[in-house]
Amino acid sequence: MITRLSQLFLRTLRDDPADAEVPSHKLLVRAGYIRRVAPGVYSWLPLGLRVLREVERVVREEMDAMGGQEISLPALLPREPYEATNRWTEYGDALFRLKDRKKTDYLLGPTHEEIFALTVKGEYSSYKDLPVILYQIQTKYRDEERPRAGILRGREFVMKDSYSFDVTDAGLAESYARHRAAYQRIFDRLGLKYVIVAATSGAMGGSASEEFLAESPVGEDTFVRCLESGYAANVEAVTTPPPSAQPFGDVPAAKVFDTPGTPTIATLVEWANGQPEVTERLGRAATAADTLKNVMVRVREPGGKWELLAIGVPGDRAVDEKRLEAAIAPAEFEVLDDFAAYPFLVKGYIGPRALIANKVRYLVDPRIVTGTRWITGADEHGKHIVDLVMGRDFTADGTIEAAEVRDGDPSPDGKGELVSARGIEIGHIFQLGRKYTNAFDLDVLDENGKPARVTMGSYGIGVSRLVAVLAEQMHDDKGLRWPREAAPADVHVVIANKDAAAWEGAEKIAAELDSAGLRVILDDRKASPGVKFKDAELLGIPRIAVVGRGWANGVVELRDRNAGESREVSADDVVSALTQSR
Repeated sequence: MITRLSQLFLRTLRDDPADAEVPSHKLLVRAGYIRRVAPGVYSWLPLGLRVLREVERVVREEMDAMGGQEISLPALLPREPYEATNRWTEYGDALFRLKDRKKTDYLLGPTHEEIFALTVKGEYSSYKDLPVILYQIQTKYRDEERPRAGILRGREFVMKDSYSFDVTDAGLAESYARHRAAYQRIFDRLGLKYVIVAATSGAMGGSASEEFLAESPVGEDTFVRCLESGYAANVEAVTTPPPSAQPFGDVPAAKVFDTPGTPTIATLVEWANGQPEVTERLGRAATAADTLKNVMVRVREPGGKWELLAIGVPGDRAVDEKRLEAAIAPAEFEVLDDFAAYPFLVKGYIGPRALIANKVRYLVDPRIVTGTRWITGADEHGKHIVDLVMGRDFTADGTIEAAEVRDGDPSPDGKGELVSARGIEIGHIFQLGRKYTNAFDLDVLDENGKPARVTMGSYGIGVSRLVAVLAEQMHDDKGLRWPREAAPADVHVVIANKDAAAWEGAEKIAAELDSAGLRVILDDRKASPGVKFKDAELLGIPRIAVVGRGWANGVVELRDRNAGESREVSADDVVSALTQSR
């Protein structure tokens, strides 16, 4: 196929769009691949759509090869199935809800576990029908509060979602492993740099869960890994190795001190180190890690009422809201800012005693174990208590993984330290188990003719997001550099010579490349060579053939956009050189 730039629906831009923050957004707009319609909503123009379809092709080939069967379900979905699993409520404001003319509730599908489960329930009834893997590549909808970064985080996006149905847990584990391997083949074919990390399941539910993260400094996800052991997890899934319980028989009784002007951890530590009695108790200078910070939030289960929750963390740690959100899911939370409604809470001086006395649910960081001693609020303005001992002076209702994870923290597998990095989620796989099949009583008859509850897996890939991720990882200061598996064309032929013979020669080369099965972009515009070269670099086709000044000597320049290399070949050898390097 030959695509002539003189006829292609394409306008490249020299300047970055005003709202673009990340390289992929800037380059995809400048190169004429996408155009913004509304916040988080984009049109795919011809070259952009080609890249999207190529990524879909790679995904589809690997899904078919691993035994998946493609179907297509509607994006407009009834409320009832999502009510049955409580996700109509759990999704909260992220769900696009609408009513038809009869005032019946519908939603635009963010994901399709419910509908796939009902589809299988309507067709299969015997263990002999299973296992089965079904998938679709379809547009999804989520009402992102802050859509950003172009197609990296949009309200409308293309996703491959697949679902496995098995009779046994062992079968589910096998389907999960097959998907995991297929995802690795997909991302390897696309040339992506990625890492597989342990993850949480969130509103999806289920047990085992892993994310595929493309390494990128603009990623919204933070993950950690241990270079010594290979352990990797997103921060929401990191578990804190708790220290051993400590003896406290020799710890002096807790004592309340006047601490005027110490509402922050920094001011409290400064005060403590100015008090000989306090440092004598500790046997050293105080640090923020000796203080106990109590953070107040309100939480609400789906459909429930707001309730007060206190979270205790070492004072040298902040509460990571993503970790907190994952820890209490599917509940939602908000940081408490109205202390007037709770007169027993003295802002800046909150301690465990008032929380426990007023029956406030109190969860603490796993590091706060029996025998640990703390400097914390005494529940009076300008007062703190020193040597408050966990297990002697107070107890908590449980633990919670809400404190920030930092470089240098011990790896949960005990084999080294954690280092952090940023990534973009490109895939997520879940062992859902029976959450959804229980909701719809999805049973098949087993070998003995008795009902057996089916178990499910759910597996997603952000197909349209992959286009942006490729642009993030594969560009330079001149423009895009598509991998061959995803490129909108195989060769970009640039006519950089006004000579009629050169134009005729370029047309002949393009035709021969087309006959050889290569997709060709031919820049036949009446533009200067400089404009054509800049556009060729911006568009990012992997190989560029320049028919320019060398044509008079029977020479064509071949440029490798990705390697940044160029060479001259005989005009007669252009086609063979490009077809051999496919």
